[in-house]
Amino acid sequence: MTYKHLTTRELTLIADFWYQGTKAYRAAKLLQRSQETIYRVYRFLNDGKTIDQYLQTYQRHKRRCGRKQTQLPTIEVNYIHAQIKAGWTPDTIIGRHEHPISCSMRTLYRMFARNQYGFAVK
Repeated sequence: MTYKHLTTRELTLIADFWYQGTKAYRAAKLLQRSQETIYRVYRFLNDGKTIDQYLQTYQRHKRRCGRKQTQLPTIEVNYIHAQIKAGWTPDTIIGRHEHPISCSMRTLYRMFARNQYGFAVK
């Protein structure tokens, strides 16, 4: 299961629980969140920082979350460029199996859609 990021509403509720002196395990149970998630926010607030500072830090770190884009070796990129010039489509490039490509057809189509390596079908 993937990680469900904290919402601003949840963070304000956690801060309210902290100000009221509610134990972290009770707040976790009420919010249906992991205790460690709540304790992390509590520790941040105990250090004298504000919930706004936590939110800014959290959002900055959240941007780095997720899968990174697939990177192809230079040999494969050159091969794909050569086949594009010959008029081949992405499914033909992968489907012919003349040269091994280290990604799926769907990923290759995404690379074409993003114009990741200058791939463009004419």
